[in-house]
Amino acid sequence: MFNKILIANRGEIACRVIKTAKKMGIPTVAVYSDADIDALHVRLADEKVHIGSSPAAESYLVIDKIIDAAKQTGADAIHPGYGFLSENAEFCKRLEKEDITFIGPGTHAIDVMGDKISSKKLAEEAGVNTIPGHLDVIKDAEEAVKIANNIGYPVMLKASAGGGGKGMRVVYNDDEAREGFNSAVNEAKSSFGDDRVFAEKFIENPRHIEIQVLGDKHGNIIYLAERECSIQRRHQKVIEEAPSSFLTMETRVNMGTQSIALSKAVDYSSAGTVEFIVDKDQNFYFLEMNTRLQVEHPVTELVTGIDLVEQMIRSAAGEPLNIKQEDVVVNGWAIEARVYAEDPLRGFLPSVGRITDYHPPAEDEHIRVDSGIFEGSEISIYYDPMISKVISYGENRDQAIDKLRLALDEYYIRGVGHNIAFLSDVLKAPRFRSGDISTKYIEEEYKDGFTGGTLSLEAWNIMVAVAVTVHSCEVGRQSTISGRMNEDASSFSETWHVLIEGEIQTANFLMTNDGCNVITGGIVYSVETLWAPGNPVFSAKINGEQVHVEVTYLADGYLLTYDGASEIIHVRGKREMELSALMPVKAPKDMSKYLQCPMPGLVVSVDVVEGVDVSVGQPLCVVEAMKMENVLRAERDGKVIKICAAAGDSLAVDQIIMEFE
Repeated sequence: MFNKILIANRGEIACRVIKTAKKMGIPTVAVYSDADIDALHVRLADEKVHIGSSPAAESYLVIDKIIDAAKQTGADAIHPGYGFLSENAEFCKRLEKEDITFIGPGTHAIDVMGDKISSKKLAEEAGVNTIPGHLDVIKDAEEAVKIANNIGYPVMLKASAGGGGKGMRVVYNDDEAREGFNSAVNEAKSSFGDDRVFAEKFIENPRHIEIQVLGDKHGNIIYLAERECSIQRRHQKVIEEAPSSFLTMETRVNMGTQSIALSKAVDYSSAGTVEFIVDKDQNFYFLEMNTRLQVEHPVTELVTGIDLVEQMIRSAAGEPLNIKQEDVVVNGWAIEARVYAEDPLRGFLPSVGRITDYHPPAEDEHIRVDSGIFEGSEISIYYDPMISKVISYGENRDQAIDKLRLALDEYYIRGVGHNIAFLSDVLKAPRFRSGDISTKYIEEEYKDGFTGGTLSLEAWNIMVAVAVTVHSCEVGRQSTISGRMNEDASSFSETWHVLIEGEIQTANFLMTNDGCNVITGGIVYSVETLWAPGNPVFSAKINGEQVHVEVTYLADGYLLTYDGASEIIHVRGKREMELSALMPVKAPKDMSKYLQCPMPGLVVSVDVVEGVDVSVGQPLCVVEAMKMENVLRAERDGKVIKICAAAGDSLAVDQIIMEFE
């Protein structure tokens, strides 16, 4: 076994690897950039080595610096995590020369599978089902148009070295093919240093299902059933689960068998994933093979009881697999939600800054949180904006969904925007709960984008009950402090008028020996809680069911967040409600004449000039953020009268780019 392992990564995956290494009694080394000097993975490791400035190209992607760090500390093995150098064949070759073990598969497998073009050709030779397409490199935009017409729209343009949704564009006509090719090339070059792009037929409404494989250096390879990863946005996975509610046992076995055949064709060892798209008739087609640990690996670990990181370490150390195919049993259900620093209400634009308040959900046998941050951590412009992964486990799919929804309600983050409300909204949707999903789920269910979650009648009443309880506790606290409350607090009662979404709802509040009762909408809500004013999450049992509601104090009222929805609620006495109706409403400033930068980013290009007329949908400029290019388009017809930014400018969120007449 290894004497010391260096983790050539950062964030939650570095923390994840350190956790298993500690369990195995193996010391660890963290590497860090300027931006990560105080990061959690640096705190958790036994040793740390600084490897450069904040941009990944000057730190985490510099092979020489990673190798030097290993030599400095005497690390005889390196775990790459995912991303960065995890699928870099040149990195593996260098480690072989330095006699440092790479905790992953062999160089040949990484080399062949890391290139989407060569991997598809090899898959065909191995008898794996593949998607029709053009597997040679596309030279320019006009050739992209020609090839797309030969394949037949819709077509997917994909970076050969791509991953994580970068360098990928679905195109439906010639104009989109030209624009999509240029964007795919630029993203691929920026993210991977490789601008090769190819094309394949885009399968409409498919499911994205992948098979986890596990191999050793003795020729043993098994598969650990499947993960369903169909809930995606811009080809980036958002929610994953294991197993899939869609596959039959026959399809599962056929996919597993083909995955093993492909793995054997490249002498695969370690943990890896073979990804497929599956149509409505359970026909499946090879997409790619990821020769590394996947972000979504925890769902497989929870349903199989197998620590994939431990298996990777043991395989790299030359140990034979101690698990046979017949030993693999799937028990229960696991679902993972990726929590990102982004603003779903503004098109999921990345959010950067310092996390000022951080209270993750409590972990137990049903909830696991894989995170690389803590209160005070910085979400940087230099790296992926994922905050954490919340994974639930249940005896069945419905229970896993309910456990995950409850955990997300308990999750409290301040300082940066996040997507928790969106995740909750997806999980509670009847269509998701039924299992009727595809990779177009988000596109179909949120045609106009995410505009905020909606409340069921029951959730509405629970929110009212919580608001009334919070307000009554606050009034009681203030009255006690001022000496105005002479009556026994345990018998305190009041009738409140609750304003929510423009509607006024009456609620009666009565303190009881073990909590309080709130009567609203003709229903009695029995509230048992230990909550105290100032706690940002109101946790209680309401009519016997556990709930968590986020509470933010406003100047006049409360902002409550529950079950994926946020509402401003005012709780007032009768006279207060009458007087509040007379207060003037301040109208927000009209910003419709300006194009504002929706996220912190770098201006790649400005595509119009002053004095030109523009029409709805016309590209105005391109802004790059988190290595993704975002085309900003005109929202209405108009005339550009002033341009305030130029290519190369770094802009803050809401900074004005141009002004219209």
